[in-house]
Amino acid sequence: MGVFNRIGSSAWAEAGLLRTPRIRQSYFNVAFRNLQPSLSPLPIMASQQPPYVAIAQRKQNELAASIPSEWQLPTELIPEGMLSPADSVTEGPKRYGRVNVMEIPRICGILTSKELDITENYDVRGLVSAMTEGQLKSEEVTRAFCKRAAIAHQLTRCLTEPLFDRALRRAQELDYSLRQTGKPVGPLHGLPVSVKDTFNVKGVDSSIGLSALAFKPATENAALVDLLQSLGAIIIAKTNIPQTLGTLDSCNHLFGRTLNPINRQWTAGGSTGGEGALLAMRGSMVGFGTDIGGSIRVPAMCQGIYGFKPSNGRVPYGGQESGQLEGKGRIALQPVAGPLARSVADLGAVMAEIVPRAELFGEDCIPGSWQPFSVPQSLTPPRNFTIGILKTDGLVTPLPPIARILDEVASQLRRTPGVEVVDVPLPAALPKCQGLAGRLMGVDDGSSMLDKIESMGESLIPWLQGRMKRGKALTIDQLARLQAQRAEVELEMLKMWTLSSSNKGRRIDAIICPIAPHPVPQMDRYNAVGYTSTFVLLDYPAGTVPVRPFVESDLELGREMDAPVLGSWDKANRQLCKNEKTVDRRVYLDSPLSVQVVTPKQHDYQLFQAMEIVDRAVQGKTGLPSAKL
Repeated sequence: MGVFNRIGSSAWAEAGLLRTPRIRQSYFNVAFRNLQPSLSPLPIMASQQPPYVAIAQRKQNELAASIPSEWQLPTELIPEGMLSPADSVTEGPKRYGRVNVMEIPRICGILTSKELDITENYDVRGLVSAMTEGQLKSEEVTRAFCKRAAIAHQLTRCLTEPLFDRALRRAQELDYSLRQTGKPVGPLHGLPVSVKDTFNVKGVDSSIGLSALAFKPATENAALVDLLQSLGAIIIAKTNIPQTLGTLDSCNHLFGRTLNPINRQWTAGGSTGGEGALLAMRGSMVGFGTDIGGSIRVPAMCQGIYGFKPSNGRVPYGGQESGQLEGKGRIALQPVAGPLARSVADLGAVMAEIVPRAELFGEDCIPGSWQPFSVPQSLTPPRNFTIGILKTDGLVTPLPPIARILDEVASQLRRTPGVEVVDVPLPAALPKCQGLAGRLMGVDDGSSMLDKIESMGESLIPWLQGRMKRGKALTIDQLARLQAQRAEVELEMLKMWTLSSSNKGRRIDAIICPIAPHPVPQMDRYNAVGYTSTFVLLDYPAGTVPVRPFVESDLELGREMDAPVLGSWDKANRQLCKNEKTVDRRVYLDSPLSVQVVTPKQHDYQLFQAMEIVDRAVQGKTGLPSAKL
């Protein structure tokens, strides 16, 4: 590993220097109980530490200074055990207790009763209507969400770049324009949104948790940022991600580890974990992330909200900082951008505005329509909406609570008029997808990312240690063969969408399957990604729908899985629920249990419909939604 070995094995790393109280409190004790009661900037101290230490200190000072003193939480409301960003990278998983901070925004006294109403009692369309009809001002809505985002950050470390000042200025401009013209500035006029740190916002860092990229502000906006602003949305913050963007737990040396607000023992997910935590705490109306291995769907699962991974080309992706070889996604596995929200309706509200306009903003987008084509009813004989149940990927057997939640959702759907539920046999090609997706993610040698990490003396975060190293880039011939294998798998998987090989007209409209083969795990313990990366490989739109919390009956204490172990991934998965030596199953109590909904390539509106059907079924609502099928 060259330079990495020399830096990673140096005396400061071997000695665990960043774990010492002097360094920890001098450089990173921002905003947390028993470390520093206020969010005021810290003095910069000269030292001989690796370059990233001072850079991280400066970044934390900048972040702290962006939160007004009147928005800072009282010390007594910061739960015991909150650690500094430096501690959270190395010691956090061992020291965090079970704490739920979801109620603190309501009891802290920082938000007025009107601000609580604004941030809790509106959906996207209702909030936009309230502003455009003059019931609420954009400025007061923006301030309410900025305050709530600041509170969420002090409890979860979800933000990287608070954009509160510029957001409030933009809100004032929107209010002025509405008064002068009587017309809203776009269909999302005044809507407070947030974006993953990877999206470039002009004049703001896209450091993606790497000190090598800090204090290098973007010179222009990402295409999605321009599109959102043209629609009238207001971006109030950028949110935290993991080092390398390659783990499912959002942790880095620059901003620390994002905590799950429902229970800080659980992972917040990644790589869009900051968005997940912020949305769960109602610090934004809609968040935008990216997904290549599950990075939208996994944080949504971990925090009990909704995530939507669209097909490639539906949402502008360009203009992001990935830290990797420029253009890699065009030749390997191509990530996509998409929204996270607290309801299916909110996902639909923003996608309805983005999809038809995406081709005007993103060079990577295609023409699209959100509403289905209007076809005379006489030409479309009535039929049920057919939903298939896919119980396994053939590589990792879901743990009992995950299998049970699939059965429960299937049962609820069977009681829904107009819905037909069928079991989907394991497609022979499906077990090939996880390995193929993994190889396509790693077509380069990793040097672009590792060079940035090593240049500032950063060590890899714990989960990456032993997993990430320099490799050997694939040749054109090797890459071509991989893509040929992908095409073969895509062709084989088409069979999954028909009810019989002889009648391709009888299609399955959507499929329900797990997001992960296990419940929301503790930090750094997320296991198999095949249930999510597979649908990026196949370019199938896929979304997360929360179902219910994990309850006592899901524990099955004293019972073990008796199905044969399928391989190393399956064996590792069982360690998450095997016996008291590997994990106390009670850690999963109250964690959100969710399902994944999948539709064929480019059937994004159909995914929205299917998610709405599933969501209504699990909430006990009868009949199909009003959206045209």
